[in-house]
Amino acid sequence: MIQGSIVALVTPMDENGGLDKLSLKKLVEFHIEQGTDALVAVGTTGESATLDEDEHCDVIKTIVDYVGGRIPVIAGTGANSTTEAISLTRRAKAAGADACLIVTPYYNKPTQEGLYLHHKAISEAVAIPQILYNVPGRTACDMLPETIGRLSHLPNIIGIKEATGDLSRYQAIRDLAGSDFAIYSGDDATSCEFCLLGGNGSITVTGNVAPKLAHQMITAALNGDRETAQTLDARLTGLHKHLFIQSNPIPVKWAVSELGLMNKGIRLPLTWLTPDCFNSVREAMRQARVI
Repeated sequence: MIQGSIVALVTPMDENGGLDKLSLKKLVEFHIEQGTDALVAVGTTGESATLDEDEHCDVIKTIVDYVGGRIPVIAGTGANSTTEAISLTRRAKAAGADACLIVTPYYNKPTQEGLYLHHKAISEAVAIPQILYNVPGRTACDMLPETIGRLSHLPNIIGIKEATGDLSRYQAIRDLAGSDFAIYSGDDATSCEFCLLGGNGSITVTGNVAPKLAHQMITAALNGDRETAQTLDARLTGLHKHLFIQSNPIPVKWAVSELGLMNKGIRLPLTWLTPDCFNSVREAMRQARVI
């Protein structure tokens, strides 16, 4: 089971929006050095919505190659078309990803039965470990614990990223899915408590900016060390808040560029962080002691 601080990696770009593979390699090395436990390639934070399919799969393959087996790589392969999600998942497997993260279909608002059949179809089509991803604030689609429980019985659906921020969801999912099913926080602000409750880790945005601290905090929480985990998390609270001052990944890309790890590049319809937000994000970085 993949556990710990799992960073939803930004996708570096140049100022014209082109992929920046030199910075991507720098980021991979930075995270391995800082103790990040696994990377998510081309999730929401990696701007999956603005990369075409070939670029999407190229970034996955590039990250897998740069990592070279040192930590797990989870590929974001969700789509609101089942056939497209199957295609992306097949290509991620061919690229050497260790698992896939598959978001609920966005915009078209399927029923719970539709969600079950969508993920069942991907599971049956591609023999790779698959992690469900529930983020209704982004997708307008909420996968209920009962549906997660049903899907957990499929052999290669191994976990879920639960990003509602509702801590009561943890126990409901655990009761239905069992102890062998991985349950990851997808909400940085509640990730410490989520892991203290028994969650298996956090798929984190904050970890892009403060990877060592995020790793230390999640490790303490997984070990049941509440005092240490909460003390470390207190240093991260500013990032948990202000990395969402504008739509993710706008603030986090600005913060990573401030660390000197990549250029100032993002793709429309997303825009670069506006100057009125610079001080808030910078102060959160100081609080975390990364600058």
